[in-house]
Amino acid sequence: MVAGGKPALARALSRIEADRFGDLTIDLLDDAFAAPKAGVLGLTGPPGVGKSTLTRALIGALRARGETVGVIAVDPSSQVTGGSLLGDRTRLKTDPQDTGVYVRSMAAGDRLGGLSDATIAATVLMRAVFDRVIVESVGVGQSEGDIGLVSDATLLCIQPGSGDSLQFMKAGIMELPDIIAVTKADAGAAARRAVADVEGALSLSGRTVPVLAVSAVTGEGVDALLEKAANLAAPGDWQARPPRWLAHSVRATFGAAGLAALAKSRPEADPRRPFATERTILDRFAARWNIAES
Repeated sequence: MVAGGKPALARALSRIEADRFGDLTIDLLDDAFAAPKAGVLGLTGPPGVGKSTLTRALIGALRARGETVGVIAVDPSSQVTGGSLLGDRTRLKTDPQDTGVYVRSMAAGDRLGGLSDATIAATVLMRAVFDRVIVESVGVGQSEGDIGLVSDATLLCIQPGSGDSLQFMKAGIMELPDIIAVTKADAGAAARRAVADVEGALSLSGRTVPVLAVSAVTGEGVDALLEKAANLAAPGDWQARPPRWLAHSVRATFGAAGLAALAKSRPEADPRRPFATERTILDRFAARWNIAES
């Protein structure tokens, strides 16, 4: 797939979205799981905070260092029609001729503010291909914790003057990030006040998390952010992730009853083949309840 470049990767990701439980897809994902290469940095935060703009700046800085970058940009799906605009790829404005960058937009599906199971699978594939993977989530309210399913380091973006730090304390979101970026640092005093507010909120929560003021416009703080992320977002030990992915998938497919059945049955799992294990368990549950999984 690496030899096939972007077209081969695009076909593989399309296969994941269209036929996630097909034999070829399962084999591809289990092979990718066994061959991690990239650290995964997850970006989250409320809409309009500047996640896509910051992602573009991070891509530029990483490419300047000679690192290859894969980006998964999760766009919200309509709760009425199920459709998704998939506009993040357009906003990132990467060079289509640059073989060292690949951006894939994916729909959140019914996971408002979170990650679909296809996004989890796509991240596993891309981390076997690139030097660094960035996952930009929808970031709506309290569902932001889903980013931890795939990230080795989670970056929470906050913008000056928004009052986000207080709201995030109420929602428990301050417990999630490994790094906090106050975007639009070129706002001057407002950005400095936001940094102080966030640091104050963190002190109340008892957590020590780096808080950086960054500006995608001027480049301020971008290199410092990458240095912090590099220490955290190395290819982590993902052996503990598959049970969480399985629970996520069972909940999405069968709801609370499925989670209860999963906890009760404690099925055997092959740690080397987490996606084959997932398919087996979903098939078993579907047969038990006489329903077809999507």
